Amino acid sequence: MKVVIDTNVLVSSFQNPDGNPKKIIDMWKRGDFIFCISEAILLEYIEVLDRMNIPKQKIKEMAELFKMRAYVEIISDTIRIDIIKDDPNDNKFIECAVAANAQYIISGDKHLKALKEYGNIKILSPSEFLNL
Repeated sequence: MKVVIDTNVLVSSFQNPDGNPKKIIDMWKRGDFIFCISEAILLEYIEVLDRMNIPKQKIKEMAELFKMRAYVEIISDTIRIDIIKDDPNDNKFIECAVAANAQYIISGDKHLKALKEYGNIKILSPSEFLNL
């Protein structure tokens, strides 16, 4: 199973070690799914984590996990998709999911969640994903 994770879910996994976002990241680390990520998403992760004052060492550890490519698919070629007009920056998650042929986008973002799905890609909250 291939999954794209929105920035808000990743950030929440750092902030709440007992929350659903952390459980999802732990599932990835166990190999329960392939974490699909594009360069644009990775850059946003790093920028937002840095802005949230997440310790640099924790950000570096996360980046190292992506570099090891264990249960990670790095997507380099995406096709521009312009479906979310209110926040075009969110389109990168759909673009990555389409290019990766992912089954899910996990997000707490209202613009993404309002879509519910894009093609065969289901857009779920962390709790909805855990209930699968």
